Amino acid sequence: MKTFKNICIVAITVLAFVACKDNAQPEVKTVDVEVAQKDVAKTLDPNATYAKVEFGIEGMTCAMGCAKTIEKKMAKMDGVKSAKVDFDKRMAMVEYDEAKVTHKSLEETVAKAGEVYKVKDMKVVDSFESEN
Repeated sequence: MKTFKNICIVAITVLAFVACKDNAQPEVKTVDVEVAQKDVAKTLDPNATYAKVEFGIEGMTCAMGCAKTIEKKMAKMDGVKSAKVDFDKRMAMVEYDEAKVTHKSLEETVAKAGEVYKVKDMKVVDSFESEN
């Protein structure tokens, strides 16, 4: 019985060494990505009147998919100086040119980002909550 036990231990040890020898290295590929950045300084009117609004967004389920998608869509709007969506607080903070952007257009942009997203309690503020 002792011999059988020793043979089993040796077999398991050899099997472990042989099975763990798969050192296949993953193939690494480098892909050049062209990033288009919006030059905010060129597109914003220095004489414009900018307003700041904060509003809640219902329907978000994740920070990367939902919040970042909404944030990017609003940031691309003509006349938007800055857009930030805080997933944890379920809140958006947008600074925009009053002549080019309306509350309704912000609501429509959020709704177009996904059918489940709804704007609630939009209010004009002097400074954002995170700036205080």
